[in-house]
Parts: sequence; structure tokens; C-alpha cells
Amino acid sequence: MHLPLGYRYSTVYAGIRKIQRDDLTLIVSDTPASAAAVFTTNLVKAAPVLVSRAHLKTTRGKVSAILINAGNANCATRTGAKVAISSARGVARKLGVPVEQVLPASTGVIGVELNAMFILNALPRLFNGLGPGNFEAASRAIMTTDTVPKVATAEVPLKGGPVRIAGFTKGAGMIHPRMATTLGFIMMDAAVSAAHLKPMLKAAVDRSYHRLTIDGDTSTNDTVVVLANGASGVKPNEKERKVVGEVLAWVMEELAEKIARDGEGATKCITVHVTGARTQGDAETIARAIANSPLVKTAIAGSDANWGRVICAAGYSGASFDPARTDIQMQGVTVCRNGLAAPFDEDALKKKLDLPDTLIRLSIQGRGRGEARFFTCDLTEGYIRENASYRS
Repeated sequence: MHLPLGYRYSTVYAGIRKIQRDDLTLIVSDTPASAAAVFTTNLVKAAPVLVSRAHLKTTRGKVSAILINAGNANCATRTGAKVAISSARGVARKLGVPVEQVLPASTGVIGVELNAMFILNALPRLFNGLGPGNFEAASRAIMTTDTVPKVATAEVPLKGGPVRIAGFTKGAGMIHPRMATTLGFIMMDAAVSAAHLKPMLKAAVDRSYHRLTIDGDTSTNDTVVVLANGASGVKPNEKERKVVGEVLAWVMEELAEKIARDGEGATKCITVHVTGARTQGDAETIARAIANSPLVKTAIAGSDANWGRVICAAGYSGASFDPARTDIQMQGVTVCRNGLAAPFDEDALKKKLDLPDTLIRLSIQGRGRGEARFFTCDLTEGYIRENASYRS
């Protein structure tokens, strides 16, 4: 695993969760890191989102630590801002840095008051446990309805030496591509300014978290942060920054795909690939509509090659295309050609659709160059069971 230099991690059980499982995570950069972030577009924003946005603006993108709690969203509560700020202040005091260099983040149930003392009392233990080897423990501690931790790493060879990128994320439900769709934290040890990180993150998000949907819901707490602390001693030039940005996008695409694979109640990961659209925007619009369609998702759950639901979703997406020049493949099998049914072996395709990975490809013939991929999962009764009893 290619872990970036100059970061330490720690997790403890602070008593926020109902069950005894680590629920408080700290990420520390040994020197203040350049930072860029994206947050939820939900009008209802959790207190940590508002505080973190303000802190990044004050420091102009300098971060020393990120404090994450699971089990409580710290949203729509009377004391939300007070809890987020006092928690960040407690971390800052122990690190000897300005409070604005600490970003709080939360995930869990909305509308339940969070007792700040759970966090403040746990800080001594949290700091005692700091170490570079606790990366995977940190990925597990932020999980809520996730069934598996989600991590991705990469190493980028540059002229001045290698730089490393590592990220972890959480999410299984309340996920829709309206930024950021989840909590995600990506660390790198390259020396990159905050001004250069912002466009890198935007491009990577557009290819990853913005191409991810589970259920069409956008959380109040969505936060994705990327840090670059320069601990490798490598400062990429303009050309190399493009390479680093591309690898960052690969890492984030892997994280997004892992979220889709672990969707609440999911049994299958679905990739929707649209090509030949008139524009890139049209390709994204069509792919998003197909990936969001409950009818498409339930058809895949039942291994039903119901391609009519696919072309139907494309048709109501709002994008302009010619149905008579449209082909659809499922698992590499052509089921629709020129907008009409194509002959295929139903039983053989059903066996392919029983597999845990499904590829739906919609191709529009012509000169269009718009292309987009979307990640989603099937929709099963397990999703209903999971969310019918979330608070209890």
C-alpha cells in the first residue's frame, strides 16, 4: 500500500455510537498541508460543513488536521456549530495550531444533539494513538451503514522522485451526484499549492463522485477533502501536475466504484457507459438517468435483460439523441440495435446478469463524441430493510 509521507491517523470509541465501535477519527499532517474541498449542495447543511468551509476560506487552504465523528451527523441541532467549533478548538490546542487549520466532519443520524464532551474527553486517547500505520483503521471508523472499508492508493513516479496518494471514503446510501455525495479524504505528499489543488479536485470529482448514485438522495454532510503536504520533497512542475491530477482522478474513481459496490442492500455493482452523444453534457445526462432509474436497478437485481427500461430512461433524461440510431448492450451482449429489439439468448444473458458486476452500454451512432460512465448498484428489498430501521 502506497501511503503518503507525513500523515498520522488515530481512531477511538468516544461513546457516540450506540454500539461499542470506533467512532472518532483524527488525521494529522505533520506540517500544514495545502487543501481543497467540495461540500454538499443540499440547502440543509450540517454544522461541520459550514465550519469547515469557513475555516478553509480563512486559511486560504491550509489544514493541519481533520476530525471526523461517526454515529451523529451534528445536523439540524441547537448546538451544532458550538460542538463543531469546540471540537476543532480542542484538536488545535493540542497541536499548537490555529483552530481554523482543523476541519470537522460528521456522519450519522440527523436531528440528534451531539454531546461535545464525548469528543473532548476522547481527545487525549486519540492523540496518544496517532501513527502512520492507522490508515486502514481510520477507513473503518468512519463507516456507518457501509459493510466494508473503502480505500485506494497509488504512487506517481516523477522526475524528482515518487509521490504517493491515498484516500478513504464512506457511503452506502443517501448518495446522489450533487457534490460530494459522501465523506472522502485523500492525502498526497506532493508539494502542490491550494490554488493548484482546486482544479485538480474539481476535475477528479467530476469523473468520480459526480458519476455515482445509489438512491437519488443528497446528504446534508457531504464532504470531500484533498490534502497535499509536500513531505515527499517533490514539487511537480506544470506538466507533472497534470499527471498527478490524472492519478488523483483514478484513485477517486476507485473509491466511487467501491461505494457503488457497497450500496445499501446491493447485490450487484452497475456501470453505465454512454458513447456517441452529441456533447459530453448529453452523455452525462443520459448515463445519470439510466443509473438513477429504479426500474433499471430492479431489473438488474432480478437479472432481467429489460433493455426497454434503459432506452426509456435515456429518452426522458432531457438529452437530445436519435433513438433509431441507438444500440444497447448488457454484459457485452447486444439487446437493442437501432432502437429495436435484437435477437439474443435470454437464458445465457440471464446467467451473465447473475454476476456481481453489470455493464450497461448505450451507444449512439454518428459523429457525436460525448462519453460518460456512471457507477450505481441494483435496488433490492435489502435497501428498504436497511432504511426502515436506521434510527432504531
